[in-house]
Amino acid sequence: MMRQNLNDLAAFAVIARTRSFTAAAAELGVSPSALSHAMRALEERLDLRLLARTTRSVAPTEAGMALLGRLAPALAQIDEGLEALADWRDAPAGTVRVTTFHWIAATLLARKLPGFLCRHPGITVEVNVDDGLRDIVALGFDAGIRLGESVERDMIAVRIGPPLRTLVVATPAYWAAHGRPMHPRDLLAHPCITYRNLGSGTLMPWEFEKDGRELRIQVRGPLVCNSADLALAAVRAGCGVGWTMAEDVTQDVAAGRLEQVLDEWSQPYPGAFLYHPSRRQVPPPLKALISHLRE
Repeated sequence: MMRQNLNDLAAFAVIARTRSFTAAAAELGVSPSALSHAMRALEERLDLRLLARTTRSVAPTEAGMALLGRLAPALAQIDEGLEALADWRDAPAGTVRVTTFHWIAATLLARKLPGFLCRHPGITVEVNVDDGLRDIVALGFDAGIRLGESVERDMIAVRIGPPLRTLVVATPAYWAAHGRPMHPRDLLAHPCITYRNLGSGTLMPWEFEKDGRELRIQVRGPLVCNSADLALAAVRAGCGVGWTMAEDVTQDVAAGRLEQVLDEWSQPYPGAFLYHPSRRQVPPPLKALISHLRE
């Protein structure tokens, strides 16, 4: 195929998609008049009318729609092939937009992301911290990072962290004064430090599992917040019972400042996963980030 035909066919596909010579010209970086002339020349070479023009609009004809149906997948494959060439670069470059929630940002990303940025100076990582579950495609994110059970099934999910546990803890003095719960339902009689999900506006239930049986308890208490640091400060001060990530209280438990209860109900669950839309070619900056986070 002549190069001129290929260029004009690619331009035709943009016009058919935008339904506007002006918009297509702006996207392609040419003048509307030059684009109109190129389309007339293409139609003359093919001896077919591809575009129906009026003074206010432009739309593909029936023949144009038939051509576009064959053309669009081929052009998409060409674009993917050009993107794949970036894998041969020694240093991938570009921007990666990621959304995640506060705990992941403060722990996993805080530990791993600085090393990635130093290793890949040509890549910019934009992190949006949001506790709500967002539609990453609609909002223009390249990827999201959530816990395993929160990942949508139509996404490609890659594990980037170990399994996690959530523990029920309080100070030794608190347990001595109020007694230790023997069953998760006993927590309903205790003041608990609770978390409100700002995305949904609801209080987060405390979740437990034992011998394959799952249980969700809606507790109440003197503090409702969406800050793990603030919640832990209240628990450490003896204000009530906390339900917190094991990683956040490892040192407290080891030192005896906090004591764990209901251990048999605190089973491991899937850890952090990076997820992204299914596509044949993952952009090189995102591929590099995934590889680094999996290390």
